Amino acid sequence: MFTHYSKKTLEALKREEHSSFSPQTTKGKRTRRNILNSSRKVFARTGYVTLRMSDVAEESGVSMGALYRYFQNKDDLFVNLIGDIHENMYQASRAPELDFALDPYHALLAANRGYLAHYHENRDVLRALIEAGTVDDRFRDVWWKMRTRHIDRFVYALKTSHGIETVDGIPARLVVESMASLVEQSAYTWFAQEDLNQNPISVEVAAQVVTRIWYRTFFNQEPLQNSIS
Repeated sequence: MFTHYSKKTLEALKREEHSSFSPQTTKGKRTRRNILNSSRKVFARTGYVTLRMSDVAEESGVSMGALYRYFQNKDDLFVNLIGDIHENMYQASRAPELDFALDPYHALLAANRGYLAHYHENRDVLRALIEAGTVDDRFRDVWWKMRTRHIDRFVYALKTSHGIETVDGIPARLVVESMASLVEQSAYTWFAQEDLNQNPISVEVAAQVVTRIWYRTFFNQEPLQNSIS
């Protein structure tokens, strides 16, 4: 479905702004992955602001010296963790098995389902990203680049698959930005802050809710009755 890639990915951002050690050996790669997996648990538990590198070293079972060999500081560690999560989320929301031109509703549903499922799986770390963005502009910029990459892809898909460049006279990009905010804030409210919800919402229901709104907005019609499970 959505195969367009923006030129500037989170991988590029990591290369530009950070210089963490990239191991070449199997053991080194395994150690780096262990550190990232352990940091995920610590960020989820403590948040970005109060995390200490010593917490990550203890969780991962590596020395402080080894930890700093792979990552310069907690900023370097966090942006690499977020970069990996975003790349997986970006891929999860592609829905390559469906044709957006022929079946836009189900393609949208699959893409939103993939995005929301991955968000739900990583909700604690993504909540920490929002927290980090309020205290450090670098992480606000990381979030913005992540958001822009998704928007660029869908604007491109609308134009190439359906010739849509405006919606009721409004530039399509502006409308896509609004719809992206809908999904993003819904995911944050339903999943990242799930403890505050009186009635938890499943990924499937969440995907159907936001997809119906997207479909009505861009195609000005209701989904077919059999489109809703």
